[in-house]
Amino acid sequence: MYKLRPYNDKDQEHVIKLWEACNLTRPWNDPIKDINRKLGNGGDIFLVLSNKNLIIGTVMGGYDGHRGVINYLGVHPKFRGKGYGKILMKEVEKKLKELGCPKINLLVRSDNLAIGDFYKQLCYNRQDDVIVYGKRLIPD
Repeated sequence: MYKLRPYNDKDQEHVIKLWEACNLTRPWNDPIKDINRKLGNGGDIFLVLSNKNLIIGTVMGGYDGHRGVINYLGVHPKFRGKGYGKILMKEVEKKLKELGCPKINLLVRSDNLAIGDFYKQLCYNRQDDVIVYGKRLIPD
């Protein structure tokens, strides 16, 4: 049986291990700083999914008044294919909609294109007419 709940400070070590198992971490992004930044800005849309007290999934949602965004969606590889990713996405969508969010954008790394079928099942469409630019303001 699973439990879906907001992140709490006791989760940090387990969440980071999950993100590593899901290949979500990168050398240039300090996961502790990412967690702390999220908690300082909309931490109520940082969800963890547990099964028998083991954290098996996470998702972060954000809303800037124009668009919503999804980050750190991950389900432990041993628990994939059981609908947990869908549970996480439906809950974060619900929370964003409650805030008045009209549309969600999400980014998928080019080395993770296999996730496309998952997002298509949830009615997310690839937006080919978009180019993403980025600028690092604070080096980690």
